[in-house]
Formats: sequence, structure tokens, C-alpha cells
Amino acid sequence: MPSKQDYILRVAAWAKSRGFNDIKANTDGFETPISYGRQQDGEAFVPDVTGQQFEQKSYFEVILKTDDVNHLTSKLKLLGQLASARGGQLYLMVPKGHLPFAKSVHADSRVVAELINLL
Repeated sequence: MPSKQDYILRVAAWAKSRGFNDIKANTDGFETPISYGRQQDGEAFVPDVTGQQFEQKSYFEVILKTDDVNHLTSKLKLLGQLASARGGQLYLMVPKGHLPFAKSVHADSRVVAELINLL
């Protein structure tokens, strides 16, 4: 079973093939995206992948089944706000077998995001 790092590499390649540039990824071989902290509890979130297209910054998050749904939901809400503030989009990149979980988290978080199947 591929690791999250393997998926992050695939997401970076997907973003590049779709015309995104200045791609940063939270994995070896890439510049790490900026970490964003929450003021109320100091928790920090690092996007899996970021990229720019026409001066608009977008965020790409690999969605894997997890027990820590609250952390994931908080991260998605923050990234969704950042994407809309920067004129970009939030993409939820979903590996095979994780789609029902991703749809559930997407609905619960109520963030504006596009679900993309990672094949």
C-alpha cells in the first residue's frame, strides 16, 4: 500500500501536468509549503502540496482514512479559507478506496473544494 508521501509525489506531478507552477510539497525533493498556525491553540498545519496558476494559489490535500477526523476537518477549513482568499482552489486528492471517507469529510467540513480521484 503506497504511503502518503507516494501520493504527495503523484499530486505534485498531477498539479504540474495541469499547468500549476511554483509547486511546493511536503515531501523529499521539494521545497516545503509554508506552515499555517491557528491562534486559538497554536496548532500548525502544513499543506501537502501548493501550486500557483495565474497568480492564484491553490492547495492540494491527500485525503486518507484517519481516526483523527477533527484535525483533518480543521486543516481543510483553514486551507479552504486560504484558497478563497488567494483566488485559488482547494483540491481534495483521493486515492482509490478512500472516496466514501473523503466525501463524508467534505460534506461535514462544508468547505468549497473539488474532489479528484487519484488513480
